[in-house]
Amino acid sequence: MSLKRMSRWAAAVLVASAAAFTAAPATRAAEGPKVLRIVPQADLKILDPIWTTAFVTRNHGYMIYDTLFGVDAEGVIHPQMVDRYEASADAKSFRFTLREGLAFHDGQPVTATDVIASLKRWGARDNLGQKMLASLESIEAVDAKTVAMTFKTPFGMVLDALSKPSSVPAFIMPARVAATPPDQQITDTTGSGPYMFVKDEFRPGERVVYAKNPAYVPRAEPPSGTAGGKVVYVDRAEWIILKDAQTQANALVNGEVDLIEWLPAEQYAGLKSKPDIKMEAQVVKMSVMLHLNHLIAPFNNPKIAQAALMAINQQALMRAQLVHKELYNGCTSIYPCGTTYASENTAFFTGKPQFDKAKALLKEAGYDGTPVVLMYPADFAVINKYPPVMAELLKQAGFVVDMQSMDWPTLVTRRTKKDPVAAGGWNAFITSWGMADTMNPMFFAPLTGSGEKGWFGWTTDDQLEALKSEFLVTTDGATRKKLAEGIQLRAIEAAVFGPIGEFKPLTAYRTSVSGLVTAPVPVFWNLKKD
Repeated sequence: MSLKRMSRWAAAVLVASAAAFTAAPATRAAEGPKVLRIVPQADLKILDPIWTTAFVTRNHGYMIYDTLFGVDAEGVIHPQMVDRYEASADAKSFRFTLREGLAFHDGQPVTATDVIASLKRWGARDNLGQKMLASLESIEAVDAKTVAMTFKTPFGMVLDALSKPSSVPAFIMPARVAATPPDQQITDTTGSGPYMFVKDEFRPGERVVYAKNPAYVPRAEPPSGTAGGKVVYVDRAEWIILKDAQTQANALVNGEVDLIEWLPAEQYAGLKSKPDIKMEAQVVKMSVMLHLNHLIAPFNNPKIAQAALMAINQQALMRAQLVHKELYNGCTSIYPCGTTYASENTAFFTGKPQFDKAKALLKEAGYDGTPVVLMYPADFAVINKYPPVMAELLKQAGFVVDMQSMDWPTLVTRRTKKDPVAAGGWNAFITSWGMADTMNPMFFAPLTGSGEKGWFGWTTDDQLEALKSEFLVTTDGATRKKLAEGIQLRAIEAAVFGPIGEFKPLTAYRTSVSGLVTAPVPVFWNLKKD
């Protein structure tokens, strides 16, 4: 950085810091820095939110990066880093101009060049981003703050793509960082978001530290979802890694932490009676899915994969994990029940065990007893009850099951492996997804039939991809709904994944904390601590 730029950055930091302490300097000096302590849903080990769809890494992304557009709590798209934009009537050309005051944590201004490099790297990893880049004729910097996009054919989902809140959000990084090959993880965590990652204090398995970005210029609008003003009212946010459910609850009750992002269900009844603890569904609801590896045996045989879906007992699985009936429900649709594209037309899949049919299908498919390696994240309290139940259900359906225990970060890394089981591969695992992922077929990362170019599981299904391409270019609501149902039917016939049910994720926090923002994903700005 030049001396001139360093001086400007230092001045901005000093001014912002001085402003933060002006209101009550004596009190702040006596109290020391205001620290918000959060128990995240999982341990953070992967720092690249473009490289993985792991939620904890995505949430880390929202702490330190920003997006061009955001969505409010009702799902309406709003400009975020963008000041103004233009779109042609034929949806073939778009122009975005960045707002004033955007700067990276190292003081460098955010430019159109950074945006273009970031979108190219994001588009190489994200399902919808891949389709957007494939349709592009050109993307160029008109000037330092303006990006122009021209498409070969109409592409009506540009704003949807650039605002999608999950798997994978289009986070903007410096061009030098975005130059990292998409199949490699970044090593530089410089962003432009409301928090700054404190690398020197990062202790995987123990804590993650973020400092308030004093030079961040929030939008003037009230915060809602991933849109609006991202105002930070604390000096530091610390993610405290606590894997045991009881330990998390004890720490919250004792005031050692301020907030548990995702409360394990077994602590629900105990904390409900505590007057100084509040529980709130920041994210409306989530879906749980069984994911299968279609690249290797035995699930490279579609009939054997279908048999695995026939083993699913939604009520047994959800009851084991969530315990309390008011926290969960069954849902056979791949889209959230009650939303636009949800459908009860689910072919052979019922959400209830069909053991006899599964055994007959295994016999027909010539299943030879190849063990199914089911990955079991024993340390992940919010999903670790599903795999033991699923293992027993698969056995009743005629499968030989090898349930292998590991921590969640290991599972997230292992699921990327395309190797045979003997070389460290896998066959199945269970995870959960938010409505931000599942409500639109173009948003849901696992909903791919593009083989090894797709999400972990690597299903090859040309028919599924063709239906998605039709959905992408259609603007008529009724036609989209019909196509969404066709996509669902094809995904189930191909046994891409199996729906297990839905649940209400609860955020638990002390009454000294306020300002929780309702959003499609967990966000940690706007929080105040008394």
